[in-house]
Amino acid sequence: MSEQQAPFVPSATPPTWLGVMGGGQLGRMFVHAAQAMGFKVAVLEPARDCPAGHAADYLLTASYTDPVALNQLSGLCAAVTTEFENVPAQSLAQLAAHGFVAPAAASVSIAQDRIAEKRFFTECAATSHVLPAPHLVIQNDAEVDAIADELLPGILKTARLGYDGKGQVRVRTREEARAAFHEMQGVTCVLEKMLPLAYEVSVLAARGADGESAVYPIAENVHRDGILFSTTVPGPNVSEECARRAQQAALAIIGRMEYVGVLCIEFFVLQDGSLVVNEMAPRPHNSGHYTIDACVTSQFAQQARAMAQLPLGDVRQHSPAVMLNILGDVWFEPGSDTPREPAWDKVLALHGANLHLYGKDDPRRGRKMGHVTFVAPALEQAQESFAAACRILGIPGSAD
Repeated sequence: MSEQQAPFVPSATPPTWLGVMGGGQLGRMFVHAAQAMGFKVAVLEPARDCPAGHAADYLLTASYTDPVALNQLSGLCAAVTTEFENVPAQSLAQLAAHGFVAPAAASVSIAQDRIAEKRFFTECAATSHVLPAPHLVIQNDAEVDAIADELLPGILKTARLGYDGKGQVRVRTREEARAAFHEMQGVTCVLEKMLPLAYEVSVLAARGADGESAVYPIAENVHRDGILFSTTVPGPNVSEECARRAQQAALAIIGRMEYVGVLCIEFFVLQDGSLVVNEMAPRPHNSGHYTIDACVTSQFAQQARAMAQLPLGDVRQHSPAVMLNILGDVWFEPGSDTPREPAWDKVLALHGANLHLYGKDDPRRGRKMGHVTFVAPALEQAQESFAAACRILGIPGSAD
């Protein structure tokens, strides 16, 4: 690794600027955290009306590949990051030619392609001691015909651009796999074997430009329709041994990439207790939102520290927490297409409730609109508030 340069410390005269590629809610929460530390933040985003743009000190409305906008961003900002993994890696490489970019284009490009990601996880297995699920790359009908019996049933996923359950289909037979492959327009896919899943966890790790790493407490996640529903920390099912193995695997992976910034790695815990690495996100993550209210240093403040080449913050969790993802569905009464504001006053009356709305004025079913994190001295209290919020908002389910 090259010698670390001096950190980009917050300054008022002249201001120290940090840049964000992407204008979504993750960018918005990063903006808030960086501004609280004394930085000014510029956002590059094609859409003028975007959550991060509402909060940013400066919004560049342009394509992620616009050379003029990229030059303007790199000329203004001491360092640049990305708020989602589908920003073109080439744009990050272009920015890195003129300034510091974290995470680097090479790390982001791995997460953009499921094939490259699984290959990388396999290469890491000697030190991470965790492998991805058995899988097969499928590029044509002949490869569908060659699917081994032991890979079925499975999940067929597009190699690129899939997230929140998009671009993936469960298949039980080769015939279903062929139909799904054609439905996906014949793009390159990965078939993953379905495993006997007990639960899912995610590990939020951070690494500084100086090579120092830190890992947050393990989050236990519940997904619905491919979208994160809840995160509970500490996870009620997560043993100390499971947490240790997942954290060590995450540190091995982040170290092998010489990654700088916050990285989220999702794991499957199987019914026999074994651990399987699923995928990674080269950025703060939905499952890490609990850190805003329950940890000494939030994932967004940590991202700002890492990209400014400052020391990493304390990752200690001071309160048990349960996070509820808020989708646009809660704006609609059953059978109605006319939105109305949810009863936030009743939600905020619950013990330990922390409401975070993302500034989106168009609630739609399935659209991420915000989250509520419940913190309490004991996990059971946070779970009780979570369950009460679900009842108030008309969401079936509970934290456990």
